[in-house]
Amino acid sequence: MALDSRNHMKNRSFIRQFQKFLQIEAYSGVLLLFCTIVALFLANSPFQEPYICFLHLSYLGMSIHQWINDGLMTVFFLVIGLEIKREFIHGELSSRKKAALPIAGAIGGMTVPALIYTGINFRQNGAAGWGIPMATDIAFAIGILTLLGKKVPSSLKIFLTALAIVDDMGAILVIALFYTQNISWLFLGFGSFVLLILYGLNRFGISRGSAYLILGVLLWGAFLRSGIHPTIAGILLAWVMPSTIAKRLEYKLHPWVSFGIIPIFALANAGLPFRGGSLFHPISYGIIAGLVLGKQLGITFFSWATVKLDLAKLPEGISFQQIYGAACLGGIGFTMSLFIAHLAFDSNQLINTAKLGILLASVMSSLIGAAILKRFSI
Repeated sequence: MALDSRNHMKNRSFIRQFQKFLQIEAYSGVLLLFCTIVALFLANSPFQEPYICFLHLSYLGMSIHQWINDGLMTVFFLVIGLEIKREFIHGELSSRKKAALPIAGAIGGMTVPALIYTGINFRQNGAAGWGIPMATDIAFAIGILTLLGKKVPSSLKIFLTALAIVDDMGAILVIALFYTQNISWLFLGFGSFVLLILYGLNRFGISRGSAYLILGVLLWGAFLRSGIHPTIAGILLAWVMPSTIAKRLEYKLHPWVSFGIIPIFALANAGLPFRGGSLFHPISYGIIAGLVLGKQLGITFFSWATVKLDLAKLPEGISFQQIYGAACLGGIGFTMSLFIAHLAFDSNQLINTAKLGILLASVMSSLIGAAILKRFSI
């Protein structure tokens, strides 16, 4: 009885935490949309020049834009790392049975879009952007589900959240392995040494938050100079933190990231001069086809195959039509897609073309996913 009571309390605690997580993500999605509209206005108005000049102002050797993308986004990746860690310890990825379906869906949702994009841009100057359509923006996707109200079962929200978290893991690996500059082995070695110290602190039960903060900043600086994108330091820091610190830190940082860092990132990166990009370009075609078609096909088919092979069970109260609707929402790439676009291309014209594809694909995926879920949700 005591064990049943503890399990019941643990389940209730998880449900409360997940509900708060969904609420934050939903409101964050609305704010993200507003900041995207503001950025588009600034980039296509008389304020375009001061907007661009501000982003290129230099401070401590880096531009404002670099501080946002390489500095603030490290905190964003830290929170992603903390969320992944929590899901593997307590959440939907904590057991093979629970994890099989969202992992399979995420693998399909990353592989098929990347293959579609590569097929369209094979040997073209946009070939390096194959990682762009692999991403799913959890804030926008959860925001759409929330707008649909109680018609959408909570189990579908849990599935899409877990899938998006696994998707983020894939995007992180892609950034670390394929979107790095020339490696400085000296700074990479120093960063590895700092990471080893952090791991040692955890193993010896040292839970002073200040120690992890100071060493985390050193880790970020080492990765910044090493050629590996510094945001990876945020992910690694999350995984070497003790669970007690990780839980508190995620609780404190999640609202700041959702209502501060991500909107700031949108203001700095979503500004697309409409004359600066081209819709009729293999990059745009690849991104739109990858996010709109690749995501829905990849997530749905891989999920269906996993259930048919008896490797996972469809959550209670969910139909494959609803899985398909959620898969369409997976085509909302936005934040991570924009981030990868800036890593993949050096040319402003190619970046703007990618932005145009991302924005259109995200709008299309939102409308298609919402329509399907409204049709097939009771």
